[in-house]
Amino acid sequence: MITHRDDGYELSVDPDRLDVVLVHHWLSTDAFWALGRSRETVEQSVRASLNFAVYETAGGAQVAYARVVTDWTTFAWLCDVYVAPAHRGKGLGTWMAGAVRDHLAPYRLKRVLLTTLDAHHVYAKAGFEPFPNPERLMILNPAP
Repeated sequence: MITHRDDGYELSVDPDRLDVVLVHHWLSTDAFWALGRSRETVEQSVRASLNFAVYETAGGAQVAYARVVTDWTTFAWLCDVYVAPAHRGKGLGTWMAGAVRDHLAPYRLKRVLLTTLDAHHVYAKAGFEPFPNPERLMILNPAP
């Protein structure tokens, strides 16, 4: 799947186009939820996920990334959404979230989740809404 925008961006799910070194740099140095994440961990997570990336049409430089962990049947988790600072404010995060929604739609998953600290408005534009019963959610934090 490749889609284009008139303002010089294209979105792809082709794993062979990913710049994993760049994704590791972004996540491990600038994404508060993944600071210090090892390159090995990023590489393994990329291999085990459905990956979305945005590229500049001219030159092909990768400027954004998101990944989805899914069983393709009932559940998906949208995570590691990152837009390079120079490309923020152009709707790329919302575009990726919408592409995830559209790409997963044929699977009729029961639930697609994500967590966000401060970008609720980005995902709301793609149809995401607050979890209706957050008291039902639980988390297991493994021991260090």
